Amino acid sequence: MSDYRIEKDSMGEMQVPADALYAAQTQRAVENFPISGIPFGRAFIRALGLIKSAAAEANLALGLLDPALSDSIQAAAQEVADGRWDDQFPIDIFQTGSGTSSNMNANEVIANRASQLGDAKVHPNDHVNMGQSSNDVIPTAIHVSAYLATVDDLLPALRHLHDCLLQKAADNDDVVKTGRTHLMDAMPVRLSQEIGGWAAQIELSIERIEATLPRLGELAQGGTAVGTGINAHPEFGQRVAAILTERTDGEFRESRDHFAAQASMDSAVELSGQLKATAAALTKIADDLRWMNSGPIAGFGEIQLKALQPGSSIMPGKINPVISEATIMVAAQVMGNDVTIGIAGSRGNFQLNVMLPVIAHNLLQSIQLLANGSRLLADNGVAGFTVNRERIASLVDKNPILVTALNPVIGYDLGAKVAKTAYAEGRSLREVAKEMTDLTDEELDRYLDPRPMTEGGIAE
Repeated sequence: MSDYRIEKDSMGEMQVPADALYAAQTQRAVENFPISGIPFGRAFIRALGLIKSAAAEANLALGLLDPALSDSIQAAAQEVADGRWDDQFPIDIFQTGSGTSSNMNANEVIANRASQLGDAKVHPNDHVNMGQSSNDVIPTAIHVSAYLATVDDLLPALRHLHDCLLQKAADNDDVVKTGRTHLMDAMPVRLSQEIGGWAAQIELSIERIEATLPRLGELAQGGTAVGTGINAHPEFGQRVAAILTERTDGEFRESRDHFAAQASMDSAVELSGQLKATAAALTKIADDLRWMNSGPIAGFGEIQLKALQPGSSIMPGKINPVISEATIMVAAQVMGNDVTIGIAGSRGNFQLNVMLPVIAHNLLQSIQLLANGSRLLADNGVAGFTVNRERIASLVDKNPILVTALNPVIGYDLGAKVAKTAYAEGRSLREVAKEMTDLTDEELDRYLDPRPMTEGGIAE
């Protein structure tokens, strides 16, 4: 018994695996693009299923599709959206630039599955793809998948990280530590202020990403081949957008201009830029944690990150800041993806962008990496670290830069002499200042108290 069956398309016959739901056009693409071995992931396939189901409902409402066919197509498309047939989407992401192969992959899978579910034969082009073109389906799938992945996964993860940072800041408001600029000792700050700065970075990242969503919510569906809407009902695009809004957590609407929606991927490029900014914020936070954890003897040793695994195959007892390092690698990948997305987004030749699949893959990967990385950083990086309060206090006490608080009283030049003497002789700043100035013990205690220095203003 053969493991293959014969399927036909407009180019002729193809051998297709006997148990495959897809047909000839998918098989051609599998054979044409043996490049990376990376197929589209769950988020993109879900979007394709949602779009095909919404299209079948819209065409039914417009009187263009038989009710029985619409019902079976919607049922099959929902199975695709739910992940039942992910193994039936084998095409490499490096394929035809329009994503036609993946659109036909969805059409074929849904048509064959719908034929199994219903009493009539469903055609992949005439029925499943009615009123559509790959040229509007794939841009729509990019927007829908990226939008839903952002609101369902990324934004909740960033809000969780933000909440963890705020809680850690509140728990350590009493800790005054050495501030650093250029990696050199600077004026003191409260640990809550330092962590609060990280929280503000994440809050701003959330705001930037949210600001992009309205434009990401504009869908190309309805433009068909070149943006003119040929072979689609004039109401088709707006109906599909309304159905997708009703069925998901997104707020979708028909694009204000179909020619722009298909020829460019500017909103995807915009979102990628916001993801890159978020990656930069995560890098700063993770790197600060790594530096503060450094040691335990020869480094800063201000905090101790949660011990998760042995850090060396040769040095017993060594523990490394693995979550911080993983986060920084996530950020590097997202920044690299942004370069690819930017280049791909610029390849809109006349009426169609021809690098859609690689945009989809990189954008969705960045979203998922940032979502997973943010939760990991929150739970195993931020929430889990302990503060070495005695070590922090001792570093603050030895910091000669505290002399800055004396500038309004003794002047910059004398202050520099006091600081250099204290550092050179390994003595406390207070002790040297008492010898080199006319300040009383009470005045020195008041001026050199580090806590008021974290609140700004001039000591009185």
